[in-house]
Amino acid sequence: GNAVDQSVVNSMVQSGLQQLTGKSSWGDIWYELFKRVNPSGYQAGQKIAIKVNFNNSGSNGGCSATGNLIDALPHPVKALIASLKQAGVQEQDIWIYDATKGETDDGGRYIPDRFRNPILSSYPSVVFYGKTECTGVEPATFNHVHPSLEVEFLDPDNRLPNRWLPDQLYQATYLINIPIVKQHGIHPVSLGFKNHFGSLSRIHSYMHDYISPSNPMYETDYSPLVDIYRNPNIKDKTVLTLGDGLYGAAGATNPARQTWNIFGDALNSLFFSTDPVAVDCVMADFVVAEGLASTANTYDYLFCAQEAGFGTCEGTRASPGGDPLQTPYGSGYSTIQYIRV
Repeated sequence: GNAVDQSVVNSMVQSGLQQLTGKSSWGDIWYELFKRVNPSGYQAGQKIAIKVNFNNSGSNGGCSATGNLIDALPHPVKALIASLKQAGVQEQDIWIYDATKGETDDGGRYIPDRFRNPILSSYPSVVFYGKTECTGVEPATFNHVHPSLEVEFLDPDNRLPNRWLPDQLYQATYLINIPIVKQHGIHPVSLGFKNHFGSLSRIHSYMHDYISPSNPMYETDYSPLVDIYRNPNIKDKTVLTLGDGLYGAAGATNPARQTWNIFGDALNSLFFSTDPVAVDCVMADFVVAEGLASTANTYDYLFCAQEAGFGTCEGTRASPGGDPLQTPYGSGYSTIQYIRV
């Protein structure tokens, strides 16, 4: 994180959201995104939940983490907050969370100082939900404040017990998903859909079995990732996916990847979309192009999501994905509109 230029990320976020929405001012950009959920756009008091990824914060050192295992960087989030404020959003209406709890944990993941402090130094009223051992972090709560927060799993063997989303997702009006571009290890990739494992009260052991192609329980036409996204507090509230590809990683618990062979440098990329399937497809295409995953099974969950009506995946099950490196850029896709800025 010390090697990231905030001003450059600010420009990337501005350019990306202008291209995505076709609008130039921050007010128009965010109205275009918010109206997907609420035709009137944001109103003061409506909460905006931002799902970040701190899968490795415990291993990195908890609240004072300084390790280099891949985790969320503050820079894209800080750029988003700046843009939201320009659009008239109140700081206290912005909630940042990573909620999954272990068997003895409270409140979710560690959200470390190195992430919080740069944000709070500029935006002191932003609220964080995670593990409360970190100063100023509120607990993500699972008090089942509304029945819609229950996630029903439709696995073919009926082995997955239902789980709950945090109360904060019912209380929020809008949701922004910020996954990291990663190969996974158990599942071929860990992107936007997988990021919502971090929105559940607990991860049942069978969930990883159902996303592991080497496991006998794996089926190409079923994914619990799709069941999680189907919940109305995710599907009906998500206004934006912003994929963090500033570094990315060659595994879910690996160090930040400083050099990608396809670029000869860091990935240095951010991905913007209102289609959660399309953006995961493109990010997966980069992981495949780098040779970190093969096409086999990488796109299965995306075709399940497409069949559920959540968005568009390039190609077919027999020939999945597109080519983000083909020039002119965008010509490697026929069903996804891919624009490289």
